[in-house]
Amino acid sequence: MSDELVPADPWSPLRAYTAARIALGRSGGSLPTRAQLDFRLAHARARDAVLAEFDAEALATKLRVLGEPVRVVDSAAPDRAEFLQHPNLGRRLAEASRATLAGSAETTPRCDLAIIVSDGLSTLAATTQTEPVLVALLPLLRGDGWNLAPVIVARHARVALQDEIGEILRAQISLMLLGERPGLGSADSLGAYFTYAPAPGRTDADRNCISNIRTGGLAPAKAARKLHALLTQARQLRVSGVVLKDETVLGDSAPEKPALGSE
Repeated sequence: MSDELVPADPWSPLRAYTAARIALGRSGGSLPTRAQLDFRLAHARARDAVLAEFDAEALATKLRVLGEPVRVVDSAAPDRAEFLQHPNLGRRLAEASRATLAGSAETTPRCDLAIIVSDGLSTLAATTQTEPVLVALLPLLRGDGWNLAPVIVARHARVALQDEIGEILRAQISLMLLGERPGLGSADSLGAYFTYAPAPGRTDADRNCISNIRTGGLAPAKAARKLHALLTQARQLRVSGVVLKDETVLGDSAPEKPALGSE
């Protein structure tokens, strides 16, 4: 049925205020053809974001331009298929990567912050959103005198991998930037998770999360300012997670509470 023949939906004016799938109209008891095709396209983009291979070396090359050393490590997942089928493999380092990081940590001082980047559940998010977030965040951290560990790009990681890496690097705080599980219409959404005193065994209650970092959600530069404010509070108060409250106000918006959750 052509768009001209689709009955008008009374909710149509609300579509100007949200990207949610509302007021799609109907054709008999079904969706109009255009709405059905849009849905299938969004679903295909979400699948592609999950299944796409992650070129960690290419991303590391882009991030080195920002002025920080970058190292590439592997989780215990040998490939993307194993990573998706066995989530626990993404929560710990491969033996070779653990040994390499541990060896380098012995000759470097303790750091204030370890930044870890990974594909997570959206390779697209990691490759498109990580760089603009760090472009805005790193100068703020340097301006405050943060001692940073080399940026770690980890293949096939889950959120909890930040705890093992943070402990090995003797970081006061670990920050994980990784692709979130895609939604329909948000296949490129990045999540930022940080934990004070990272160590294996930490739970979601011990970490804070800023989610939906993307052009159509929380803009990367704005997310960086919020992260900087929260990381500063965490360092000053020596806490993170449910006991750390977000009191930042960015622009004219009301304070936003950082969501707690896992990947």
